[in-house]
Amino acid sequence: MKLLYAIQGTGNGHVARALDIVPILKEYGELDVFLSGAQAEIKLPFPVTHTSKGLSFFFGKSGGIDFYKTFKQNSSKEVLREIKKFPAEKYDLIINDFEPISAWSARRKKIPCVSLSHQSALLSKKVPHPKHFDPVGEWILNNYAPADASVGFHFTRYDNTIYTPVIRKAIREAKVTKGEHYTVYLPAYDDRKLVPLLARIPNVRWHIFSKHAPKPYHIGRLSVYPINNEEFVASVVSSKGVLSGAGFETPAEVLFLGKKLMVVPMKRQYEQHYNAAALRDLGVPVLKNVKRKCLSKIQEWIESNKKTEINYQDSTREAIEHALRLGGISV
Repeated sequence: MKLLYAIQGTGNGHVARALDIVPILKEYGELDVFLSGAQAEIKLPFPVTHTSKGLSFFFGKSGGIDFYKTFKQNSSKEVLREIKKFPAEKYDLIINDFEPISAWSARRKKIPCVSLSHQSALLSKKVPHPKHFDPVGEWILNNYAPADASVGFHFTRYDNTIYTPVIRKAIREAKVTKGEHYTVYLPAYDDRKLVPLLARIPNVRWHIFSKHAPKPYHIGRLSVYPINNEEFVASVVSSKGVLSGAGFETPAEVLFLGKKLMVVPMKRQYEQHYNAAALRDLGVPVLKNVKRKCLSKIQEWIESNKKTEINYQDSTREAIEHALRLGGISV
């Protein structure tokens, strides 16, 4: 049995999930890995058969997507050429984590493709929805990486094809402590905007992890670091709380660790607004943006002892086997 696991490499969440999924998939056949996208900082500890620049969104510095850079870096002609060229026909089944090149190649060549992703969960009518409707965002969720069937991950099992998050081994086995700092991961914000804002909150120590900082620096009670997986995990597990974007993996890991969490969904990133709706239902505070007028809400969160803790059981194998069965493989 020849399998392909295709991973979206924009951001770190998909890549972090792959660390636990790939070893299990290898038990069920000869496995190749395809990584497309250009922004993940986590390195994969296993061979990657295919790579591509893919169809990536690029983070901006003011809370949203940098659409100019996104359009500049993505060539529709090149993407179409890659779709036609990609050897989907070599595989009996493609397991796809929101990766468009292999998904569209599989559809074009009539190769079975099953989605195993967080985005798949958002297609269910049973998950919490954002208050506003974004037709472009909905179109992307439904068409960016099409599949014949899907299995999803979400903060709660809202539907029978939805499983709880994949909590990577580094987090499950971490020694949790409570230090004196708060960890910040807001990849769509420039650290040069975050530092003067957060410095206004008295007597708080911050660890800010930034995609835009080339090297570490320290200003008073604030420390800014380039993205580094090991250092980020160490900071989170020893923090008082985490202020992050409304992605999926980081908030899920923070909930699992029992740390205080506050999220800021990226502007014009519809998936994050879905996540924010679900997290709000779980009691997690949600900020519209990070500006001076929001500092009182951040201060309130710091002073509060309220937190949401969810002891996610490991359902990774169960979700993978469900996806394999949907793809016609006996497990």
